[in-house]
Amino acid sequence: MRIGELAAATGATTRALRLYEAEGLLLSERGPNGYRDYPASAAPRVRNIRELLSLGFTIADVRWFTRYLDQELPPAFADGGSCATAMRVAGERLADLRARIDALTRLHDALAARMG
Repeated sequence: MRIGELAAATGATTRALRLYEAEGLLLSERGPNGYRDYPASAAPRVRNIRELLSLGFTIADVRWFTRYLDQELPPAFADGGSCATAMRVAGERLADLRARIDALTRLHDALAARMG
């Protein structure tokens, strides 16, 4: 499928798809006309990349999940190896989110207290 079709099928922009490809998260073949051609299996991969990014992971973080991107997320991380690293990265992102929530809660409480 062409880049526009993949974008429509996944809700991603063509710019995002080019970024995922440039970052090594997505592969395409080039036709004689230079157009990108993606396999049908690219759609679930793109959806998983988008889901991880929406959860607060960075592109660099998503690389730790590469072996799981072609299956339903969240995968069972029971096989050790790189999944231990992926779970560590997930734990770090969760801690970052908790810290942000705590900071916003403190700001909220301080502002609410000043307002009476």
